[in-house]
Amino acid sequence: MSEPAPLVVVVAAAQDGERLDRALATLLAGSTASPSRAEVARWIDAGRVVVDGRVARRAAEKVRAGAHIVARPLPPPPSEAKPDASVPFTVLYEDDDLVVVDKPAGVVVHPAKGHWEGTLVHGLLARGPLADEEDEPSPERNAGPPRPGIVHRIDKDTSGVLVVARTAAAREALKQAFARHDIERVYDAIAVGALPDEATFDTLHGRHPTDRKRFTGRNARGAEARRAVTHVRVVERFARTVARVECRLETGRTHQIRVHLAEHGAPLLADAVYGRAPRDPAVRAVADALGRQALHARVLGFAHPRTGAPMRFEAPWPEDFARAVAALRAL
Repeated sequence: MSEPAPLVVVVAAAQDGERLDRALATLLAGSTASPSRAEVARWIDAGRVVVDGRVARRAAEKVRAGAHIVARPLPPPPSEAKPDASVPFTVLYEDDDLVVVDKPAGVVVHPAKGHWEGTLVHGLLARGPLADEEDEPSPERNAGPPRPGIVHRIDKDTSGVLVVARTAAAREALKQAFARHDIERVYDAIAVGALPDEATFDTLHGRHPTDRKRFTGRNARGAEARRAVTHVRVVERFARTVARVECRLETGRTHQIRVHLAEHGAPLLADAVYGRAPRDPAVRAVADALGRQALHARVLGFAHPRTGAPMRFEAPWPEDFARAVAALRAL
């Protein structure tokens, strides 16, 4: 694959006096590279970052407003993920180009800090090869470890359907379809709080300014902020202002549904990050029994990346989600 084009930025006043790795990662956030600080540090170590005509030698060196930076991205390091046939998941479809799976809650999609083993990627590698990761990371990527075959993901404690590429051509075609929003994605969720029968949440989405593990649509600013759109429809109302809702994604940002529902007064049942323990003891008991956010990726539809044939897959509710719905109906 050809060498990625150099990335050129000018240090803004907001980054004056910052470390080079931090400043460059911030300035490139939302670009086609969108590197993590770890990736930027790797570029600096390899002599691929030039500041005002001088090759930078240390990630910790300070930059000044107005400095001209040219960075030449490195390909990501090769994946060291080893096949692991013990990882649980259900294959809904597979061919030479792709595999579609129903991922259970509790399984991490790809290797990352704290999850170097037992991920969906490890399990899929036991079934056959996956596409090597592209030289230039996607705009959605914001972490260092390679993610072979992964073109989208769902949270560890979210269940449901996702597609993984087996070839580079399939990966690129699927990535482009996601970027164009030509993908049908429907999630089922249980929300606690008042919601209208139908609503569309359209916000700027980005990392929380004080908690980097969270995202927000309320005060996302700068290059990191990206538009997030979720269409929500109440399907079933339970007692105690609890509802089962259908969420259709127009965009697919990290934690998008969880953030939109929480910041509009109706967080997901049992969402430990964006939610709160229900005041009602009966609802709280349902949340405790579920033990993870009540979110399930039920539908995924797309055109086959090679043939163009329409494909649509639906993953049934897992047992824990079905039990939660039954318990709420019984209140």
